[in-house]
Parts: sequence; C-alpha cells; structure tokens
Amino acid sequence: MTPEIVPTDSPSAADRDVILKGLIRFNDDAVGPSGFRPFALLVKDPASGATLGGLTAMSFHGWLFVELLWLPQALRGGGLGRRLMGAAEAEAVKRGCCGVWLDTYSFQARGFYEKLGYRLFGTLDNAPPGHQRFYLHKRLDATR
Repeated sequence: MTPEIVPTDSPSAADRDVILKGLIRFNDDAVGPSGFRPFALLVKDPASGATLGGLTAMSFHGWLFVELLWLPQALRGGGLGRRLMGAAEAEAVKRGCCGVWLDTYSFQARGFYEKLGYRLFGTLDNAPPGHQRFYLHKRLDATR
C-alpha cells in the first residue's frame, strides 16, 4: 500500500488528534512526559463579569510558553500587562519551570517584553511580509 497525501483547508479535530497524539508519544519516548498544562489569566469587567482581555499560556518540558497576551487599548499603559506577565512568571515558578518564552511581531510588543527582562533568541524575517517575528525568553532559575 502506498499512502496518499490529501491536502485540506479544514482538517477535522480527529485528524489533528491522530497527528498530535502520535507526536506526543514519539516525544515522550525520547525525553519523557512533557507535563503539559495550560492556563489563562483573564482580565474581567467587575460589573458584568465579561472577559476584556488577558493571557493564555501552557507549561511543558520545564518551560512556560506565553501563547497569547492582549488587552484593549483602554487598558494599556497602566501596568496591567506588566502585572499579567508577573503573574505568569509566578505561575511558571510554581510549576517548576526554568523560564518563559514567547513570540511577538515587529508591530507588537518586543520593547515591552525586553523591559521585563526578556532576551531575543530568534528572528523570522518577512513574517508577515514587511515585518519580523521575534522569539524571546527569560530564565527564571539561577542559570540566566
């Protein structure tokens, strides 16, 4: 039997699950269980309870990855982003992570993260076209 390659713009959850579970098994066999655990820090409107913004992250293989951080314009510039990142770092320490990593675009918040002690470890040029994608990390253990 020769397997066929089938392109799709809409893979099913089951299709993705086959690939993900296979990769997880492979990785676990190579380096042990990842300890994958997601979490979020939600910024809520105290009156309505509506989510206004926040941060999503996940820990695995001893690192915390900040997946998303967004605040509406009206909530920027007052230290809330810094508080969110501090809370994420505190959670990373509680989870036994040695550091935090994230990515951001050239039109987003590289300077914000660098002011918090994050250091550049990679750049992807022309992604999106005319811009760059930056990869930053911050060690939280003694080996900075």
